[in-house]
Amino acid sequence: MHPRIEDYALIGDEQTAALVSRDGSVDWLCLPRFDSGACFARLLGDEDNGHWRLAPRDATGPCTRRAYRRDTLVLDTEWDTPEGSVRVTDLMPQRDHAPDLVRIVEGLSGRVTMRSTLRLRFDYGSVVPWVRRSDGHRVAVAGPDSAWLRSEPEVHTWGEDFGTHAEFTVGPGETVAFVLTWHPSHEPRPALIDPHEALAQSVEDWRAWASRCRYDGPYRDTVVRSLITLKALTYQPTGGIVAAATTSLPEDPGGVRNWDYRYCWLRDSTLTLGALLAAGYRDEAEAWRNWLLRAVAGAPADLQIMYGVAGERRLPEFELPWLSGFAGSAPVRIGNEAVGQRQLDVYGEVLDSLWLARRAGLPSRPHIWSLQCTLLEFLRRTWREPDEGLWEVRGRRRHFVHSKVMVWVAADRAVRTLEEDPELPGDLDGWRELRDEVHREVCEKGYDPDRNTFTQSYGSAELDAALLLIPRVGFLPADDPRVLGTVDAVRAELDEHGLLRRYSTDAGTVDGLPGGEGAFLVCSFWLADALHLTGRTKEARALFERLAGLANDVGLLSEEYDPVAGRQLGNFPQAFSHIGLVGTALALHADEEAG
Repeated sequence: MHPRIEDYALIGDEQTAALVSRDGSVDWLCLPRFDSGACFARLLGDEDNGHWRLAPRDATGPCTRRAYRRDTLVLDTEWDTPEGSVRVTDLMPQRDHAPDLVRIVEGLSGRVTMRSTLRLRFDYGSVVPWVRRSDGHRVAVAGPDSAWLRSEPEVHTWGEDFGTHAEFTVGPGETVAFVLTWHPSHEPRPALIDPHEALAQSVEDWRAWASRCRYDGPYRDTVVRSLITLKALTYQPTGGIVAAATTSLPEDPGGVRNWDYRYCWLRDSTLTLGALLAAGYRDEAEAWRNWLLRAVAGAPADLQIMYGVAGERRLPEFELPWLSGFAGSAPVRIGNEAVGQRQLDVYGEVLDSLWLARRAGLPSRPHIWSLQCTLLEFLRRTWREPDEGLWEVRGRRRHFVHSKVMVWVAADRAVRTLEEDPELPGDLDGWRELRDEVHREVCEKGYDPDRNTFTQSYGSAELDAALLLIPRVGFLPADDPRVLGTVDAVRAELDEHGLLRRYSTDAGTVDGLPGGEGAFLVCSFWLADALHLTGRTKEARALFERLAGLANDVGLLSEEYDPVAGRQLGNFPQAFSHIGLVGTALALHADEEAG
């Protein structure tokens, strides 16, 4: 039986991440970066595509219990067996040079025989490496990749079925630590780490980081877990934050809605900055802002909706036919063709982010205002064009209302910046005129007076959950009858058993794709925000608590949720979902404090 998405936990070193299943198997790990080829790809295939299971020899199912150590990304997985109890602790310590995966087995009671089965398969499960012994290590090499496995104390290993196996027994207080280290095959073996020191240091570092959180409300543990997840999805060398640690986890099981999310989306920028700043993580917010500035540098016409973790622009999409897909959901895609789409909303999101950073007092850079002016002038020339919208639809271009609202945001933030700092150069009157013109057009062409709601695009009947952001970005006040009508209409028409779909996927008329998808979690958080803004805080709090309760046993959320089947869908863990959780929790808590 194939694992469910919620069966997985995340560990990582802020440059890449691994997914560990309830049965003790590491089924996904890309090395050395989030977007590198996977050496464990069982998540999207089968055992022969690479995995590392470490569990009691006779265990055939999931563990007895598991949990992160408080305020850390260190995972403890425990089994109670007829012979006794045992714990496996998994972590990826922050690297000095090479990435390490550390797995420490500790006997708790009785004497338990453990079995380790390691099948390394480089290049997304397609390449079987040569394996040899060297200085107490098992060394796997294929092309550019090399991985070294060692244990402390050393245990006997043998090769069988193109895998490396070990069996050993532990009693109370006894430990066996494994370290798997990757490095480029042309380089010498990296320096060895002490696995027990790495564990102690990781726990200390994560707890020190978590202690900086300024939020101390009723959802503190939930918020901190989401912030730790966002930190784990950060590519530390550049400050970029990937949308998820995975590719091709299905939005529609068995269908084709499988995308690669191991990149950095500009659409996340404002919400990410806001969440980090509000929670007290100024350094991380500044690092993300600086990544954003580097990524978007260049001609404004070339602004992309997403970039690689270091700001790479070319993310060509292709398929991996040798992988069957999660639960048979093919194709498995690498790269993302949507990188070439025109999405006008990203200009608004970039300018809103830089305005937020300025107001928060992040250190300025001489070129930031010049960049903002350049982007806005480009937008002034092109805002009347149709686009693909923030959901990256692969149907025809439309005049999406959310895109136009974010054009208004871009102009509004530029106007407000000049009003607050008149010494800055800029066309204040012209930008005010642009702001007013966009506002008039959206209210005329994007609003349906008969239904008292804004629509997904000009002249359409469909709705879009992104319309819930209209009061949040300040386009209209929360008590405007058109806002109230939109909130009610979106809630009614996009309802999915009390949660929200992002838009209607009926017959693929909007996005050009077959099949459907689950309730989109960040949209459901947006609904909670909109309910709160429109005075229905009790309903907002109830919805938030339901959404927080959809996280798996270790507090992680994917992109979507199927409320009928009761399972998570889409790439995992999803930064957008956790950003939504943090933002809503902080908004509700601020209201409680004010009250």
